[in-house]
Amino acid sequence: MKNTFLAFYLALKEVLRNRGRFLLVSMVIALITLLVLFIAALGEGLANGNRQYVANLDAQLIVFLDKSDYNISASRLDTNTARTIRRVDGVADAGPIYTSNTEIVSTEKPLKVSLLGVEAGRPGMPVIIEGREFRGGEAREAVIDRNVALRSGIKVGDVIEIRSTQGVDDQFFTLTVVGMVDGQSYFFAPTIFVPPATWEQIRPQSEADLNSDTPFPNIIAVKLADPSQVEVMKTRLIDQVSKIEVADIVTTINNIPGYAAQQGTVQTQGFFTLLIGVLVIGGFFQIQILQKVPQIGVLKAIGSSNGVVGWAAVIQIVVVTAMGVGIGGVLTYLFSLGLPPTIPFVFNGVRSFAAIILLLLIGPLGGLVSIIYAVRIEPLKALRLG
Repeated sequence: MKNTFLAFYLALKEVLRNRGRFLLVSMVIALITLLVLFIAALGEGLANGNRQYVANLDAQLIVFLDKSDYNISASRLDTNTARTIRRVDGVADAGPIYTSNTEIVSTEKPLKVSLLGVEAGRPGMPVIIEGREFRGGEAREAVIDRNVALRSGIKVGDVIEIRSTQGVDDQFFTLTVVGMVDGQSYFFAPTIFVPPATWEQIRPQSEADLNSDTPFPNIIAVKLADPSQVEVMKTRLIDQVSKIEVADIVTTINNIPGYAAQQGTVQTQGFFTLLIGVLVIGGFFQIQILQKVPQIGVLKAIGSSNGVVGWAAVIQIVVVTAMGVGIGGVLTYLFSLGLPPTIPFVFNGVRSFAAIILLLLIGPLGGLVSIIYAVRIEPLKALRLG
């Protein structure tokens, strides 16, 4: 207990006596913390922008066209496939999903959005948080994602105008916003939902597509009666429904174009930022130990053990690192308050907490060499008497 108290005293006394120097390194750690947390938030925000709608589906399986390699854009199923799937034993419900994109032009600045066709009340239709679901058929009604409202000021009850390329000409369509959902970004864009028949009429189309009024779903979201039977139902669906392939939600997300590469890039940036932090902290405390070799020699000469010297170095590193991480966390929070909704930053609690724990660990890890060096210092050699 006495040795522990002495180690704390020595560590904190030096920090207080040289507070300018230690504050400087704490600020460097704070900037590294700021960068790491922003990279984590950017990774989460980009991931959400790409996967959010698929990740929040009220379904366990996604059905694709056979040989489409689980690529939503490359899949185009027959119109009767959803009805066939609903008849398979073990399927609670199935909802076709039609994907496209468009642009809202009735706002101050045009807003590009994902245009999704879904059937109200079936898998694929998110939970309404305000207003109501749209009517079926060719109703010119839409449900918008909250991100659309945040970026444009559109609210339930407003009439929006969208621009859609039909063949070689631009045409304009009006939709009445009847409801709002939350957390449904798809393919890096906020989303609006419309009935399938309306989707077929207003989606961008080539000259060849103009001759058809039949909407073909890209994928079908399948809700199971028993969610634990995912693998069994995959096999059963493939056996009983022709020309399809089936994936779970995780596989579907990982096959979204660019998702895996994007997350790999962000994670690599975070790794190298942490590595830089280790080198910076390690270099600073190594210089600190070299500058106070005579003092450590005196401590050992008067009877201080290696444990006291080593623990004093560890405590000092932990305190300075914690100060830097704390300052960096506060700065990150303050900066996040001023970020506009168009910037894809999402501070996920679990991801941010993991980043903070790693930042706290890089202090002792970076200072490990200096701690070992301090313990090995010989008193006589340190005092140049050996």
